[in-house]
Amino acid sequence: MRELYTEVTIEASAERVFEALTDVERYSEWNPFIVYAKGKVAPGETLAIRIHPPGRAEQPYSIQVLRLVPGCEFVWLGHMIVPGILDGTHIFELFPEGANRVRLVHREEFRGLLVPLIWNSFLNTRFRRGFEALNQNLKNLCESPSEKTG
Repeated sequence: MRELYTEVTIEASAERVFEALTDVERYSEWNPFIVYAKGKVAPGETLAIRIHPPGRAEQPYSIQVLRLVPGCEFVWLGHMIVPGILDGTHIFELFPEGANRVRLVHREEFRGLLVPLIWNSFLNTRFRRGFEALNQNLKNLCESPSEKTG
């Protein structure tokens, strides 16, 4: 297993950040990495997503929501083509640091046959840049005065 780990501090409530993360149908408005998402956000449900790693074409995935803890955690599992080739458990964890400040830990645990072959050339480079762009855009969205009020 390999883990891609990023984090960002956001000047907004955990509830506001969680709301933005779970409003998947609005991803196309602000998310440069997960450019499309559709489906019901609930444990056991399947979402259709498209990711756009920097410098690469969009890639479609069907993911299953594993855990959803309001204000705390949003976790899903995705597979490239079939399980065992490249599997990723995508995790958003929120750690409040006061009423209007939260540390978002955004990480993914990768398993499968392709992981050692593409870790340095793709996952820990292009995916990492995609995660960091998502984090920054989420921060900008949640810290926007218009978003904080409604």
